[in-house]
Amino acid sequence: MSDIAKHYRKDTSKNLRCNERIRISPIRLIDENDEQAGIVETRDALNRAREAGLDLVEVAPQSSPPVCRIMDYGKWKYSQSKKERKSKAQRHETELKEIRIKTPKIGDHDLEIKIHHAREFLERGDRVQFGLRFRGRELAHIDEGQKVFTRIKEELEDVGKVEQDFRREGRRITMMLAPGGKKDQAKKAAPRTSPESKAPAAAAPANPSAEPAAPAEPAAVDPPAEQAEQAPGEA
Repeated sequence: MSDIAKHYRKDTSKNLRCNERIRISPIRLIDENDEQAGIVETRDALNRAREAGLDLVEVAPQSSPPVCRIMDYGKWKYSQSKKERKSKAQRHETELKEIRIKTPKIGDHDLEIKIHHAREFLERGDRVQFGLRFRGRELAHIDEGQKVFTRIKEELEDVGKVEQDFRREGRRITMMLAPGGKKDQAKKAAPRTSPESKAPAAAAPANPSAEPAAPAEPAAVDPPAEQAEQAPGEA
């Protein structure tokens, strides 16, 4: 791998020295055609870049001598920035989202809203932790909270799997779901049909070893009755 490729891969966001900011001389030059031009004086390389309407960019300052390249620096910076934005948009870091339920007596509508938010998080690749707090005498009815969590698991089983089942932590119980439910399992388990398997098989003969039947002889045709009564000499 060339020094330029190593430097670009290491740091594409750094502002590189270019043109008059390059004070070291001589340098190892790569011309506008991406070919090695050898070791030249910085002044000569800068004049060559100006004649081509381009910039002289120091792409590997740690090399001895430093490596410089004749290129369109503004165009290169724009291209690198565009690639980084695209890569950042495609990259998603898994986060832990927390959904709090204030009471085991939560209404159906409010619970459906929280389940909807959890579904969005799971489909995006995040983990979801549910927390339900008991107040006062509600603590005597832990089973009511467990029923709420059971419903949540059933509603989200197509997009989420239980990473940590409900457990008690003081006056609250928690449960954690991770991405990957029955929907993902069905996609992985679905068989892939090859084009060959779709093609109908050719019909095989009933008895491949049997010899072909001989053609049937034409049946004899009897002469008309009038011709049969005539004598041979009368024909």
